[in-house]
Amino acid sequence: MPAIPRSYLFVPGNRPERFARAAASGAGAVIVDLEDAVPLADKDAARMQVAAALDPSMPVVVRINAEDTPWFEDDLALCRHAGVAAIMLPKAESVDNLRRVAQLGLPVLPLIETACGMAAVDALARVKGVARLAFGSIDFQFDLGIEGDDEELLHFRSMLVLASRVAGLASPIDGVTVALDDDAQLRADTLRARRFGFGAKLCIHPRQVASVNAGFRPTDAEVAWATRVLAAAREANGAAVAVDGKMVDRPVILRAQRIVDDASD
Repeated sequence: MPAIPRSYLFVPGNRPERFARAAASGAGAVIVDLEDAVPLADKDAARMQVAAALDPSMPVVVRINAEDTPWFEDDLALCRHAGVAAIMLPKAESVDNLRRVAQLGLPVLPLIETACGMAAVDALARVKGVARLAFGSIDFQFDLGIEGDDEELLHFRSMLVLASRVAGLASPIDGVTVALDDDAQLRADTLRARRFGFGAKLCIHPRQVASVNAGFRPTDAEVAWATRVLAAAREANGAAVAVDGKMVDRPVILRAQRIVDDASD
């Protein structure tokens, strides 16, 4: 699993026959889901299936059930098994609970998907062991009675980006696109996430992965521009310089270096 994945693919924990396909999808990380994707009656069986299928050579993220459910304790115990690379905690709201999950020594990905979670996002982001914030946009819309996933959520997306930056975390993970056969919508959602400072996106089907990965990579035009900027800056040796008719200063150089670095990942 790359240090900073661009795509996170959910696979139901009660469908172990899909795990290998998910691992081969090109996703930066696979999330074996014990929460929303698993019917209530199948929770315990799904956990046992996941335990049997865990493979240290293909480490996965496990989304456990929330702390206020009867499955939380057993799900957390499962995460002690080899083959679990990180834990995704749904409905993250409590600093104390997040610390408890982090005590296992694995990276934790808190899902911010409630009003209380968003209100506490700065404190949650600073908990030791948190690797990255994720936006549970669908549940968040329901919790707040919000209709729409665009301008209606822009403020909250920016809150996640800001909290991540202040806490020194990797850029956060944006929520899912529920349309499985709308490539234009998926690309638009991914590019919006990148523009707003997100660094990855949740996927719900393997066919979404390639588009999401591509959407977070710099384009050929961006890389070409960044290469010209860095070359001009080196040649100028600290003197003022212009590229494509625009002055190049330190923030521009840093942005160009980031693009080149992102392109090489």
